[in-house]
Amino acid sequence: MLDSGLSRQTVLLRDGYLQLPAAIDAALCTRLKAELPTPMGRAGLRDLMATSPLCRQLVLGELQALAAVYLPQAKPVRVLYFDKTPAVNWCVGWHQDLSIAVQARREWTGFTGWSRKAGVWHVQPPDAVLASMLTLRLHLDPTHAGNGALQVVPGSHRYGRLPVAECRAKVSQADIVCCEAAPGDILLMRPLLLHASAPSIQPFHRRVLHIEFAAAALPGGLAWHEFGETSEMRRVM
Repeated sequence: MLDSGLSRQTVLLRDGYLQLPAAIDAALCTRLKAELPTPMGRAGLRDLMATSPLCRQLVLGELQALAAVYLPQAKPVRVLYFDKTPAVNWCVGWHQDLSIAVQARREWTGFTGWSRKAGVWHVQPPDAVLASMLTLRLHLDPTHAGNGALQVVPGSHRYGRLPVAECRAKVSQADIVCCEAAPGDILLMRPLLLHASAPSIQPFHRRVLHIEFAAAALPGGLAWHEFGETSEMRRVM
C-alpha cells in the first residue's frame, strides 16, 4: 500500500515492490486471456512475443512505458506466462530471482551457474546486472491467498544476494505481505526481493503475465533473450 506523502518511486526503492491497482483495462486482460494459449500440462509458456500479437503490442506499448517510469530506458528481456490451476499446481519456496535468460552461452567474468531451460540459456549475472532490472507482473485473474498470490518480504532486496539458509532465516524474522490483486493490477518488483508462492487450494485460474525489463546491455557479447540488440542499450559494466 502507498504510504501518505511517499512517491511510488520511493516506495519501490524502500520496499523492493510496488502494487499498481487498475493499471491496465480489465477488458484488455480478457482479450489477452482469449488470445494466449493454455499451457496444457505445464506451469507456463515462453516466447509469447513471437506467438501473440496482442501480447507483443501490450509489452512494447503500455507495459514498457510504465516500466520506464520506474526504470528509465527499460526494455523487455524476458516474457513468461503462468497459469496456476488445480490441474497444474505448484509451490515456489522463498527465493530471489538470480538468473537471466540469454540468447547464447558466452563465458564472461562474473556470469556463473549456466543452465538450459526449454532450449533457452540461463545464467546468474553479477549483482550490478540484477540492479539494472525490474520485473512487472500483470494479473489477468483475481489473485489471492487461496490461489497462490505472490508473497513478499518488504525491503529484502536490500540484503543483497543471500545463501538459501540465510533466505530462510530472513523470512522467519519478517512480516510477510500477500500481494492480492484484481485483473489489470500490476506488481512491480526487484529481482533480489525475497518472494514465494503457495499452491492453489481453490479451483480457479491464476494467470499472470511476467515481464522482466532491463536498462542496460550485457557485456562480453552476451545478449538478452528477448531484446538482444546490444547496440540499442547502454552497457551496465
